[in-house]
Amino acid sequence: MRPVDSASFDALVADAPGDELRCVFMWGNDCYNCNVFKNTALMLQDRIQALGLAWYQANVYQDEALGRRFGLHGVPAFVFYRGGKRLGRISGWPGLPQFSAAVQRLRDPAAAPPVASTAAQAERAPPG
Repeated sequence: MRPVDSASFDALVADAPGDELRCVFMWGNDCYNCNVFKNTALMLQDRIQALGLAWYQANVYQDEALGRRFGLHGVPAFVFYRGGKRLGRISGWPGLPQFSAAVQRLRDPAAAPPVASTAAQAERAPPG
């Protein structure tokens, strides 16, 4: 994972040209779930690399401005960009199967499960 910080983030990630899917792993010192992800990434390197992401990492405990930029309330967090566009964020480490599924939805939004219609949501909403 290539390191980024507030000074290099836009050039390396946010404004970077191309169609490469970029993921920034935002972490902090002594963060239990950050370490769980790091251990998973080490133990399952082949599966992590098979996701085909350009990986970056930022210690937002040391670079608080970057954490504030994304309104982080905790770490780990994973922020995704492609072609100068922010695609989304995963807060926490959900595990590799869920993470992989989220990456696949970013690659192919048509493969994502359908969202409930507004009428169906209105039926479930409490009267008000």
